Amino acid sequence: MIVRMWRGWVETGRAAEYVRYIEATGLAGYRSTAGNLDAQMWARDLDDGRTEVVTVSWWVDLASIRAFAGDDIEQAVFYPEDDDFLVGRETTVTHFEVAGDAPAW
Repeated sequence: MIVRMWRGWVETGRAAEYVRYIEATGLAGYRSTAGNLDAQMWARDLDDGRTEVVTVSWWVDLASIRAFAGDDIEQAVFYPEDDDFLVGRETTVTHFEVAGDAPAW
């Protein structure tokens, strides 16, 4: 199992709106791709006017990630309104092989 993670930052006042947007776009895209086991978005207020958001998704293999992200799986996938929301972002993602006991999906 492989975990895919990405981080970005939004204005705290727009964080809830961005989470709803990503639920409808990115997380829905993850979840509708064969080989995706689940996806979540995590958020934390940084107390400086920004909220950090992290998307985390679990996949059965790299081929499944390619079906979602394309051939260059290290590049983040962005959506049309991301430019309006994000005040900072990583343009690449990080992948981890799950070590130890995996969740029982």
